[in-house]
Amino acid sequence: MADPVRILTELIACPSVTPEEGGALRYLARLLGDAGFDTHIVTFSEAGTPDVANLFASIGSGAPHLTFAGHADVVPPGDAALWRHGPFSGAIVDGEIFGRGAADMKGGIAAFAAAALDHLAETGLDAGTISLLITGDEEGPSINGTVKLLEWAAERGEKFDAAIVGEPTNPNVLGEAIKVGRRGSLSGTITVAGRQGHVAYPHLAENPIPGLARLVAAVSSDPLDAGNARFQPSNLEVVSFDVGNPAWNVIPAEARARFNIRFNDEWTQVGLETWLRERLTVAAGNAVAWSLSLEPASSDSFLTHDTQLIDTLSAAIREETGREPELSTSGGTSDARFIKDYCPVVEFGLVGNTMHQIDERIAIADLLGLTRIYRRFLARYFAP
Repeated sequence: MADPVRILTELIACPSVTPEEGGALRYLARLLGDAGFDTHIVTFSEAGTPDVANLFASIGSGAPHLTFAGHADVVPPGDAALWRHGPFSGAIVDGEIFGRGAADMKGGIAAFAAAALDHLAETGLDAGTISLLITGDEEGPSINGTVKLLEWAAERGEKFDAAIVGEPTNPNVLGEAIKVGRRGSLSGTITVAGRQGHVAYPHLAENPIPGLARLVAAVSSDPLDAGNARFQPSNLEVVSFDVGNPAWNVIPAEARARFNIRFNDEWTQVGLETWLRERLTVAAGNAVAWSLSLEPASSDSFLTHDTQLIDTLSAAIREETGREPELSTSGGTSDARFIKDYCPVVEFGLVGNTMHQIDERIAIADLLGLTRIYRRFLARYFAP
């Protein structure tokens, strides 16, 4: 039997802070390669972004092709002195495993790697394909990771029938929720131009800050929608309001506000841009000179309808935990937003209440339970 605890502690020991590989993918490639997987570590590049290593490992051939997807990169640990146990120690204390990425999401990788190895050892794979698609760029700009790895796999002739992303989906206890969709995400910047000058002579300057405040109020004061049966309400959040002015006696020449919108299926990126520009135009009138720029790394909402995938995973969760999982679309974004363009995708992983925190950790009992859920799923999915 593969040991997910050991796999996780080995992964945590790899300091794979985005975009560094840190040895995590090389460890997984050796582990899976020894079991007969065909493994490829591929590095993608793009001007202005760091190179990123990614892993694709597969075994078997033909349909059905199930891929487990995830990311081995982690966010920075912050001040290591504030951790009870080193952020890359993988310390096991009182039934918990500590370390950066334990919950998000090296724990999920350890569980589905162990489940796949166990399934192959105990049952074999008479027909179909199991693959692991692991990026090193999910916590970063998401440019040289899953998007390009999916394109690379497609060019090789890989055709996925279903995917499970091992992100931490459960708020409190294992088995609470499967993510069957995600809201979209749109980020942008509103810029207002003024004229720099001395604060004592305001008639010789034009302060952009009141105008920007007016525009920000225009786009953030009213709800975008009330939500629906599939998704929670959309929300626009202003995340910064900047003038870059360290002086007390200078009226700045420019002011900028950055925002992010998490939106449901009542909106599209095009529709939101139209709404933003209409609101800003009305609020600005002839008094405010403004511009709007939107970030390219945005995504629309999606909802997975594949009943075989959802029902098979739900049954495995019920058998292991006794819980009926909620089919949820809450939370932020993940690489599932890219995978949805290739096959039906759901997300299910560990309890995520310590992810990105000091002393990030998961319960060993949950890690073992998740491994058994994935194992039950594989047995059902590849049943003759």
